[in-house]
Amino acid sequence: MELQRLMADAADARDTTWGRKVTYSRKVFIPLTNLCRDKCGYCTFAKDPGTPGAGYLMPDQVREIVRRGEALGCKEALFSLGEKPELLYPEARRILETLGYSTTIEYVLAMCELVLKESSLVPHVNAGTLDAAEVRQVKAVAGSAGIMLETISRRLVGRGRAHFACPDKTPVQRLRTLKRAGEAGLPMTTGILIGIGETWDERVDSLIAIAEMQACYGHIQEVIVQNFRAKPGTLMEHAPEPDMDDMLRTIAVARLLLQPSVSIQAPPNLNEAFEMYLDAGINDFGGISPVTADHINPERAWPAIDEISRRSAALGMELVERLTTYPAFLNLENAARFLDAKPFVALMSLAGMDGHARYQAHSGLNAEVLA
Repeated sequence: MELQRLMADAADARDTTWGRKVTYSRKVFIPLTNLCRDKCGYCTFAKDPGTPGAGYLMPDQVREIVRRGEALGCKEALFSLGEKPELLYPEARRILETLGYSTTIEYVLAMCELVLKESSLVPHVNAGTLDAAEVRQVKAVAGSAGIMLETISRRLVGRGRAHFACPDKTPVQRLRTLKRAGEAGLPMTTGILIGIGETWDERVDSLIAIAEMQACYGHIQEVIVQNFRAKPGTLMEHAPEPDMDDMLRTIAVARLLLQPSVSIQAPPNLNEAFEMYLDAGINDFGGISPVTADHINPERAWPAIDEISRRSAALGMELVERLTTYPAFLNLENAARFLDAKPFVALMSLAGMDGHARYQAHSGLNAEVLA
């Protein structure tokens, strides 16, 4: 289908369910550890022990990030981290032992408890692959969690490919975690990373796999379409990046393939003309921080929230601040299934009548006034 027609159909589908509002979450990014047992061919986040900046954040560092974020109206604490470094590095095990934990996920859970106890922010946990017990433990202390499927292609775990030497990036492991989250009723973010060597058919198959998971469990609140950016010093530093047309086509197909209730998100800091995503059917720009960098893509600064609002308004879209958990999961019927008591109480203290953030920090208004 011709791209402009495809985008128009996707935008119409978005408008039917989501209206002319585009959301974002005002967050702090907490990179709890940059040690990781996976060696993705495009990643500069992960560091080896002994290199400058490698290690774990300490509890007081987490407190300081949260304190600064709360002062600037942030409502989400995004925990992002390397996967299971203690299984590879003795140094990781020693740090965890000093802190009083045996695994990284135990430390994540403790820091989520700290955030809920000492602030008004609500945790969102990106901890990678989890077993069933870990999923249930995350649900007890977080409003939502995330794991990028990235791709369903097993080819990309081969030698010289993006996910070689990445035991946690095999598609079956990612899908198992999504399934466990569905069984536990944990609201999830997932998505695809385009341009890492997958074919178009594999890209579509990845979206279909997500749609099938959503049809079974109804727990996927948003799907991210993220474009690969080449980074110096990585295996894929010379790999071609997806162009804007490729990104727009993928967003539009995602909007049309996935259930209407699933939010479609694209990050605004990975393309200069991010407002074009609106014409392809997105309804969310994801987490944006006035405090912390995008530690996964540190070379790509967040655009100012006021600038996102201005560009959205120019296309007839109103920027609205949401919480880490989407409004559909906050009504009493769904909350009983999808939210445990602690995160639910924290979320309801922040939510307006429409389920979005009651206080819209970028505008200084309450959601009830905007409605």
